[in-house]
Amino acid sequence: MRKREYMLGNAAIARGIVEGGGQVICGYPGTPSSEIIGTLAAMEERNFHVEWSVNEKVALEVAAGAAMTGVRSVVTMKHVGLNVAADPLMTLAYTGVEGSMIIIVADDPSCHSSQNEQDTRRYSQFSLIPCLDPSSPQEAKDMIPYAFKISNRLQIPVIFRPTTRVSHGKSDIEIGPVNGERPVADFRKDLERWVMVPKNARIRHPRLLELQKDILRELKNSPWNELEIHEGARVGIIASGIASVYAKEAIIRKGIDASFLKIGTYPVPENSIRTILEDTDRIIVFEEMEAVVEEQVRIIAQEAGSNVEIIGKIKGPVPRIFELNTDICADVLAEVLGLERNDVPADTGEDFDYDACRIELPMRPPVMCPGCSHRATFHAMKKVFGKDAIFPSDIGCYTLGIQSGTVDTTLCMGGSITVASGMYQAGEKRPICCSIGDSTFFHTGMNGLLNAIYNKADITVTIVDNRITAMTGHQPNPGMGRLATGEETVEVSLEALCRGMGAGFVETVDPYDLERTEEVFKRAKDYKGTSVVITRQLCVIDAKRSGIRRKPFVIDAEKCVGCRLCVNLGCPAIEFDASTGKASVNSMCTGCGVCARLCRFDAIAEVKK
Repeated sequence: MRKREYMLGNAAIARGIVEGGGQVICGYPGTPSSEIIGTLAAMEERNFHVEWSVNEKVALEVAAGAAMTGVRSVVTMKHVGLNVAADPLMTLAYTGVEGSMIIIVADDPSCHSSQNEQDTRRYSQFSLIPCLDPSSPQEAKDMIPYAFKISNRLQIPVIFRPTTRVSHGKSDIEIGPVNGERPVADFRKDLERWVMVPKNARIRHPRLLELQKDILRELKNSPWNELEIHEGARVGIIASGIASVYAKEAIIRKGIDASFLKIGTYPVPENSIRTILEDTDRIIVFEEMEAVVEEQVRIIAQEAGSNVEIIGKIKGPVPRIFELNTDICADVLAEVLGLERNDVPADTGEDFDYDACRIELPMRPPVMCPGCSHRATFHAMKKVFGKDAIFPSDIGCYTLGIQSGTVDTTLCMGGSITVASGMYQAGEKRPICCSIGDSTFFHTGMNGLLNAIYNKADITVTIVDNRITAMTGHQPNPGMGRLATGEETVEVSLEALCRGMGAGFVETVDPYDLERTEEVFKRAKDYKGTSVVITRQLCVIDAKRSGIRRKPFVIDAEKCVGCRLCVNLGCPAIEFDASTGKASVNSMCTGCGVCARLCRFDAIAEVKK
C-alpha cells in the first residue's frame, strides 16, 4: 500500500520534483508559486541545488544552463514573472535542452495576489513549447516526473501551469518512488545549436516547427487527456485543467447525460476533439481565463467540416474573467441547455436551494500589518513631499500604501523608478518620490536606478528595506546574507550599490524615527538629481518570529482629545470610539511607537508592565 500525505498543492509539486529526480531548481518568489522552492529549501536532506534567484529571467537562464549540461532542472515563478523571463524563453525553444527542464508558471485567475489575469498557455502557443495543465494537487505531483521524461525525449523544455486553486488547495497525496538516477553534467559544445546567431537560428526554427509533430504524438498517448463518449448523448463538454473538475461536478449536479473530454496538455489532443465533435450536436467548452482550447476546437471543427455548435468564452456565456467554479459551470449548463437553475443532487434527486446556503461576507480590504515600518515611511514621505506630489510605487507589501495616499502608479516589478523617470523627463514639475522594496530593487530596480542617475532624472527613490521578501511569504534576498536553504552568504549592501551606480545622495534611516526620517526626506527633496532614501526596519512579522518583542503602547483616555491624528495613521491596532470621542490601542499593537511620536498631547505611552 502506497504512502499518502495530506499536503498543499505546491508541496505536492515539490514532491513531484523530488520523485522526478530534479537536480537544479531555481525561482523567484511570487504567489501562488512561492511554496515550491520554500518546501525544497526546507528539506534537511537534499541531493539537489535549490536557490532563490534575483529575478525570473535569471532563474530561467540558470536552469537552462543546467539543462544544457544534461541534468534535470526546474524554474518556478508566477504568471507575470514569465514576462520577465520571456526573452530567454523564446530562444530556448530553438536551442532546446540536453537533459530535462520544466518551467513551472503558476497562473492566478481572479487576481488574488496579482496585477493581471494573464494566461500562460498563450506563451506555450507563442513559444511552441508543450504545456501541462493539472486539474488537482495529485495530478500536479504526478505530472512532474512525466514532464521530465518527455522533456528529455523531445529535447525541449516543458511548461507546467498550475493555477491558484491547484497550488493552494490541499488534499491527500499518494507518494511515489524517488528517481535515484542522477545524470552527470557534461556540456558538449555545439556552436550551431547553442549559439543563436542569425545563421544558426534560421536552421533551428524549422527544426522547432518539425518537432511539433513529435510533441503531438507524445502528448496524444499521455494519461492527462481523458475522453468519455456516452452513446446517444448529443451534448459534449470539453474542459481543461481545474475547470474539468468544476465541469464534471456541474454535469453530475445537473443530471446531464453528456460526453466529456478532459484536456491536460497543449498542444491539444486533436484526435480526441474530432471524436467528440463527430458524436455530438453541441459542444460547451470550460476553461479558466482565455479561450485557448475553444479557439483550437473551432479550428479543428472548421477543418473537419463540422456544423457542431461550439459554446464557450468567445461569444459567451462562459465568463472570460475571474476563476470558474462548480456554480458558474452549472449556471452555464442551465442557460445553454434550458434547464432550471435549481440544482438536483445526484444521490437524492431532491431539490436543494444552494442560494439559501450563501452568506454575505463583510468587505476586508488588504491593509499593512500593525506596526509595519512602511506606514511610518509613507507618513513622513507624504508630510514632506505634500499631497500634490507624485508617488509612483511598485509590487510588494508597500503597494498597500495606496491607503496612505502615497501610491499613484503600480505597473510591474521595478517599474516605480522608471515610471518616475519618464514623468520627470516628460516635463512634470511637481515633486516625484517613488517607492520600491529591497527585494524588488534587486529584482529589476537596479537597472531603473542606473538609468535615472545616468539620464539625470530629478526624482527621489525610496527603498523600503524590511530585510525580507515579505509579501510572497518571507523569502530571503541578496541584501540579507542568507540563502534559500538558510546558509550564510555575502550580504549585498544597498548603499554601496546605489553609490556605485553614481547616486550622489544616499541616506539610510530608521522609519520609526519620524523626526529623523522627515529631515532626510527634506534634504532628498531639495537635492538636484536622483536622490536615494533607504528606510530600514525589520518586517514586524519576521521580527516577531526572530524573538524580538517590543512593549505595546496604551492611550491615556484622560489626555486623549479625540483629534484622530493617530487613527489617521491607519494602523489596525488603533481604534476610535465615536460614542466617547476617544482613541484606544488594541491587542494587535507591536510596539513600534510611531503613534506616540505623532501624538501632540502626550497621550500615548509604553505599557509599563
